[in-house]
Amino acid sequence: MKNTILTMALFITGLINAQTMAFSVIELKAKDFSEAKVLEDFDKLFDGVELKAGAIILETIETSTTEENSHRLVWMYPLGGEMMEEDAINPDKGEAFWAKMGNYIEEWGPVHHGRILSWQPTDNTDMKLIHIWDVKPADPMTFKKGHDKIVSSFKKDFNDRLVGFGTYDINKPNGATHWVAVSGLNEQDHMMLYDKLQNDEKFLKLIQERGVTEDVQDFAVKHLRVLMPKN
Repeated sequence: MKNTILTMALFITGLINAQTMAFSVIELKAKDFSEAKVLEDFDKLFDGVELKAGAIILETIETSTTEENSHRLVWMYPLGGEMMEEDAINPDKGEAFWAKMGNYIEEWGPVHHGRILSWQPTDNTDMKLIHIWDVKPADPMTFKKGHDKIVSSFKKDFNDRLVGFGTYDINKPNGATHWVAVSGLNEQDHMMLYDKLQNDEKFLKLIQERGVTEDVQDFAVKHLRVLMPKN
């Protein structure tokens, strides 16, 4: 697993000549009652670390129909750019962190790499529950245009919500090639949003305009920690 983490670190430092934002995510199954210790050590590792771009996120998997993993670590970074200074994290602190993770983690899950093609951020820190759909659109470009049109057409409904669309490029989960993400306050908030949109004829028409799409799976995660640039 240490080799996997080192590979991800190299991937993050920007060896690809592009400006697209990308992500790497690793799922894990934490031991019972270990979350508090994971959070404590996460905070210690990144105390005083300043990011130039992107984000580092620790999430809990709230609802899933596939793997039995409990948490995810997510790195979001600019392809071809630097996420942080090379010496931003003390090597000794890094080694200690991963050594301790071995005591808290029952099993390491899959690692996925992909890109972010559309992104509406949010400043609302209460919008911590993220609903993610893994999909396989027949025509990705048509799907992206349709996705962007939905977000712009229903700007008021998506106000204060994180909304994203992107690809899975390496290790596609169950064959899914793309994903869609929407944030909300809680499960009820999400369902109220869907109920309103799905009773709108314009929304249903725009969904159809995205083209033929296979829904592979969906799940929900909740942000526990989010490290982002200060400005």
